[in-house]
Amino acid sequence: MQLYHRDAIEAAVKIDQEALAKVESGFAALGRGEVVQPPILSMSMEEFNSEVDVKTAHIRGWERFAIKVSTGSFDNPKRGLPSLNGLMMVFSAETGLVDAVLFDEGYLTAVRTALAGAIAAKHLSRKNSRRVAVLGAGEQAELQVEALRLVRDIDSIDVWARRREAAEAYADKMRDSGLAIEVHDSVKSACAQADIVITTTPSREPILQATDLPEGVHVTAMGSDSPDKRELDDEVMIRADAFVCDTRAQSENNGELKAFAGKQPPFKVYELGKVIAEGQNLRLSDATITVCDLTGTGVQDTAIANFALSRLADA
Repeated sequence: MQLYHRDAIEAAVKIDQEALAKVESGFAALGRGEVVQPPILSMSMEEFNSEVDVKTAHIRGWERFAIKVSTGSFDNPKRGLPSLNGLMMVFSAETGLVDAVLFDEGYLTAVRTALAGAIAAKHLSRKNSRRVAVLGAGEQAELQVEALRLVRDIDSIDVWARRREAAEAYADKMRDSGLAIEVHDSVKSACAQADIVITTTPSREPILQATDLPEGVHVTAMGSDSPDKRELDDEVMIRADAFVCDTRAQSENNGELKAFAGKQPPFKVYELGKVIAEGQNLRLSDATITVCDLTGTGVQDTAIANFALSRLADA
């Protein structure tokens, strides 16, 4: 059994085309029905303002599967500690022996989440998309743009965050990447000229409205990953010409589809894996509006863990 810590993992695994291809292959396998993926195991510890999620999946034919434990302790910033942490355990699918433990402290989750956003944009946004509106100013606000630049020639960012100072700090950091940045005081203003909108907030109520969407935009919503979070107003999904999620079951419980709990949504629901595996073209014109809701799947964790081990073996 191999033990790896964050420093080694971070040195070996970057947001690059090879990592993107590996995570995309996991989504495609899910779309072909080649994945065993149980529901997320979640537990909240309210008295400590903390939670834990456990995700896993086996991809048929792959020698290893991962079990990812992801923790969130939301008072940690007051303690000078990161809010998110975790590790991945990688097992032999044949023998059940532990091949490796990746003490990544949540790094691989951050990477695979960013790559999933890029994969959604690759298959759903206009190929000539150059301007992205980012709602939120945290880690994923940075990483989503970094990954997006693997698939689209992004040159401009419009950013909005609840705290203006956070948006300004984000803008200062992202300008070092050679991008034009504009900070906005409203979501509507930030989205007005966007080709792609990325929502990256822990919001518990919708922040994006249908009237905020310009013609032809693609929206990647990745902040709603638990039953108490929401980023999209119902009308955003209804207005979209195509609504896509990573898995319908997770979106109905943790993601944006819970807005329609107990009833059939008034639109067709697509899954990203099937869009990839079947080569579905949901963008029928430059005016098509697409929305993708990402809640984070076990297949992404198994894919990125296998990729990390292949890189670490070569290091």
